[in-house]
Amino acid sequence: MSVKASKVWHPLDASSLPALLGGLREISGRLGGRPESWRIREVGDGNLNLVFLVDGPTGSVCVKQSLPYVRAAGEGWPMPLSRAFFEWSYFQAVAPWVAHFIPAMLHYEPALYCIVMEQLSPHIILRRGLVAGQRYPRAARDVAEYVALTSFFTSDLGQSLERKMALSATFSGNSALCRITSDLVFADPYRDAPRNRWTTPQLDAIAAEFRRDGALKVAASRFGHRFLSCAQSLIHGDLHTGSVMVTESDTRVIDPEFAFLGPSGFDLGAFVANLLISYFSQDGHASPAAPRAEFQAWLVAEVDVFWSHFRARYGELWRSQARGDAYPGDMFADPASSKALETERARILGELFADMVGFAAIKIIRRILGFAHNIDFEWIADADRRARCETAALLLARTMLLSPADFTTTADIVTAARHFREHSGSGRS
Repeated sequence: MSVKASKVWHPLDASSLPALLGGLREISGRLGGRPESWRIREVGDGNLNLVFLVDGPTGSVCVKQSLPYVRAAGEGWPMPLSRAFFEWSYFQAVAPWVAHFIPAMLHYEPALYCIVMEQLSPHIILRRGLVAGQRYPRAARDVAEYVALTSFFTSDLGQSLERKMALSATFSGNSALCRITSDLVFADPYRDAPRNRWTTPQLDAIAAEFRRDGALKVAASRFGHRFLSCAQSLIHGDLHTGSVMVTESDTRVIDPEFAFLGPSGFDLGAFVANLLISYFSQDGHASPAAPRAEFQAWLVAEVDVFWSHFRARYGELWRSQARGDAYPGDMFADPASSKALETERARILGELFADMVGFAAIKIIRRILGFAHNIDFEWIADADRRARCETAALLLARTMLLSPADFTTTADIVTAARHFREHSGSGRS
């Protein structure tokens, strides 16, 4: 890594980027040619940051810079620039295990709070591909592998307490983005919050119903408390289908600025939620000329692909790579103790599954009744049709939160998802 400090933060643009990148020998050599020949495009379409794609005669890079406010809301919602530091630090922390699943990190500019990284091409955002009805046969399995590796090796099962505490010290400063998650995910959809929005008037009644439902609010708050209090592993913190870039044969995870030490099930739940959101949304994108029933069947089956691979891989890592201070190996060397430990592994994997179910439900609700929505639903032009798709997803999410004992396998999730879709009329045009 080369680090060249600039004097004062300022937002980058097409006129200032060439000077910055031209002064970085490794980056300018990668791009080739002279800075004035580089093509620069600003492509940031997310909620927080500036993102530039820079193409030169011999290569390309992506530049991501923090803004001092939430981009989607404007300057009235200030936000620390330091999120770029946490993104960079997260990638440095997990790269030893998942370098093949992330973009190559090329440079961090601390004073400008920007990262220069590999430009992924011909990758596209997974969410956009799914909205278009495109299958990615490796994506769910690859993301499961990614979560298994990162959650195991940054936990007390995979590393020493000293290294775990060092991670905690680094990421404990990411309070501003944890505050966003705490408010926007676990609280705002269940109360009168000014930033909430939904498909109105179609969802007015169900939104009000959710705000009045004491049992639902307790269940959501229970998972909010777990998010705040369970420092299980270093988590990505925002692992949805918009944070994954894919081709049919390659998968990369991006945008971990929400990273901190939290419950491993949060990343699991975020990804499952987005598979389910995509599943329900397909009825809004289908047409008589392009039905999507087979694609929906594939999508909902990917929930099992995702969990099954995670469960198998996490258990395998625990059996073969345990180097941490939790469940020390020399305590379980004899056959009876080894058998007891295997029972404990099954119990903990069951806890992770329960967390995945609960956090998935929370994530579905926030994407429909909260501030930040998904294009899966938003790009359904017919509001009535969109609302039927969203209602089916909301009913599934509420059931997952209020009846967790009914969801002990992925088959339970799939069966319930199909039930609520079939009874919502979401396929009617």
